[in-house]
Amino acid sequence: MNTTTETLDLAALREAARGVRLDVLDMTARMGGHPTSCFSTVEILLVLYLGGVLRYRPREPDWPERDRFILSKGHAAPALYAVLARAGYFPLSDLAKFRCRDSPYHGHPKHNLSIGVEVTSGSLGQGLSFGLGSVLAGRLARRDYRVYVLLGDGECDEGQVWEAAMASAHFKADTLTAIIDYNKYQQTGPIEREMALEPLADKWRAFGWHVQEADGHDMAALNRSLGCARAVKGQPQVVIAHTTKGKGVSFMETDYTFHARSPSGAQLEQAREEIRNADR
Repeated sequence: MNTTTETLDLAALREAARGVRLDVLDMTARMGGHPTSCFSTVEILLVLYLGGVLRYRPREPDWPERDRFILSKGHAAPALYAVLARAGYFPLSDLAKFRCRDSPYHGHPKHNLSIGVEVTSGSLGQGLSFGLGSVLAGRLARRDYRVYVLLGDGECDEGQVWEAAMASAHFKADTLTAIIDYNKYQQTGPIEREMALEPLADKWRAFGWHVQEADGHDMAALNRSLGCARAVKGQPQVVIAHTTKGKGVSFMETDYTFHARSPSGAQLEQAREEIRNADR
C-alpha cells in the first residue's frame, strides 16, 4: 500500500503537519502533556497514516487484515490523536476532549480500536515486545498484516527494547518495522549526556536488523525508507529518523525543559504564529 514519492501530495502533508502541531499545542496548553516529544513525531505519523504506508479502515477499526501501529513512546499521544482524527477515525472536534473525564483520549494511549489505538502504552520500553507478539500472532492466524512501532530514543535505554530486538531477529520477523524518533533529548537532558546511544545504527545491525537512517521531517525521504523496509525479507527493519525535539517552534527546539510543559501567554501566541507560518 506504500505510495511512491512521486505520488505523495507533499503540500497537503505539510499543511496537515501545521494543523497537527497547532492541535498538539492547544491540547497540551489546555490539559498538559509533552508537546516537544509530539512535535518531533509529526511527519513520521503523517507519512504512516496519510502517506499510504499503513493499511487500515477507519470505519472498520477491528478489520483483521489492518496493519498495526504501536506508539511505544506513549507520551506523544496528542500527536497520534491529531493524526488519527485526520485519518478519519473520529471528528477533529473530539480533540477538545483530550484528558477530560470519561474521554477515550487519555494522556497516554489506552487500547481502544474504535479510535485507532492498538495498545496501551506509556511505560517505556514495552512497545517493541508487543509489536513482535503481534507479528507472531499474525503468522499463527495466517494474516499478512505489517506491524510498525514508533520508539523514542531515550526509550532505547530500556533493556526490554534490546531483548525484543534480539528476539525479533531470531524469529525473522520481517513484517516488523521499528522507527526511532531520534531527537537526541530525553526528559532530563541530552541523550549523549544521560545515556549515549551511539553507535546506534551499528547496534541494531549487530542485533540482526536491516537498518536505514533518514531525516525524520522529510516526508518524501521517510516514505522512501519505509517502502524499502517493506521489501526486506528474512529480518526486521529499523528506520532511525533524525528529528528535532520541539520541531516548528524556535524557542522550544532542543530545550528539554519543555519536555513536559507547554508555553503560555506571549510564548504560546509566538508558538502558534511560528507553526502557522512554517514552510510557507
